[in-house]
Amino acid sequence: MRHFKLRLAGIAAALLMSVGAHAADPVKIRAAWVVPVANWPSILFAKPDIARHLGKSYVFEDVHFNGTPPMITAMANNEVDIGNLAYSSLAIAIENAGMDDLRVIADEFQDGVPGYYTNEYFVLKDSPIQKVEDLKGKIVATNAQGSAVDIASRAMLKKHGLEDKRDYTVVEAAFPTMKAMLLQKKVDLIPGVPPFSLDPELRASARVLFTQEQAVGRSQMIVWVARKDFIAKNRAAMVDFMEDSLRAVHWFLDPANRKEVLEIAAKVSKRPSASFESWLFTKNDAYRDPNMIPNLEALQANIKLQKDLGFIKTDIDVKKYSDLSLVEEAAKRLK
Repeated sequence: MRHFKLRLAGIAAALLMSVGAHAADPVKIRAAWVVPVANWPSILFAKPDIARHLGKSYVFEDVHFNGTPPMITAMANNEVDIGNLAYSSLAIAIENAGMDDLRVIADEFQDGVPGYYTNEYFVLKDSPIQKVEDLKGKIVATNAQGSAVDIASRAMLKKHGLEDKRDYTVVEAAFPTMKAMLLQKKVDLIPGVPPFSLDPELRASARVLFTQEQAVGRSQMIVWVARKDFIAKNRAAMVDFMEDSLRAVHWFLDPANRKEVLEIAAKVSKRPSASFESWLFTKNDAYRDPNMIPNLEALQANIKLQKDLGFIKTDIDVKKYSDLSLVEEAAKRLK
């Protein structure tokens, strides 16, 4: 009997150890991105030892997409936990995909902030296109239909009386291929985002027809978005992740780390560090809130503009779809 009890005790202890080990398994957090280096998830933890909770309460995986709209499907299928959604794709996800559980949790970057870079739309220098109206009958490139740069382009053309399909044709292409498409005259207009818009060859052969700021004003260009249930289920790990993210953002934005930042950017992008020197994380770049707090007023205005232009049909209250408690709690730990 005594041996039997000891045996039962051993089994119970083993079960408890198994349960404890399982409970301690780190949460897998998969974050989406489009442009290397320019999007935080692509570079976030490239600096060794910057993430104190990585591998403990969570593990991290960055996932590449050609644009923000495909992230909606990935999030709907639980293939990505944090979407790097544009203001445009956020509205589409809520209205068209019925993802009422999406929550904005942090800032990625903002466009049109005074003193900072705004995305540019290029035509060839020798192109006869001198004004937006001249795009009638032309071919316009976009990275993904419904993305922020796509909506800004459509908004600008619509302001000048041009409608998709009726007056011009839209083709999708990845950002790295757009320069060649423009130079080879396969398209007439391309959107430019850093680092691609700062390519010396592009700037020598093309000129800016308009900017995103001229098209849509100040925009909360990209936000981090997670689903409500994922946040609730993994809140502790998510706060740890946001703490590490803030620590990383502060490090990358610190001018004292400039040399190493450029080396990391070159390694991540497989481009020369010199190609980042004049703009990355400076005022020649998009504005990035150092505490990762999104501009909800700008986001609300951006979504209202989408409705005014007929891209979405319903009013969306941005505050209802936001949960900044994670990044706010994480920020308190760093004080």
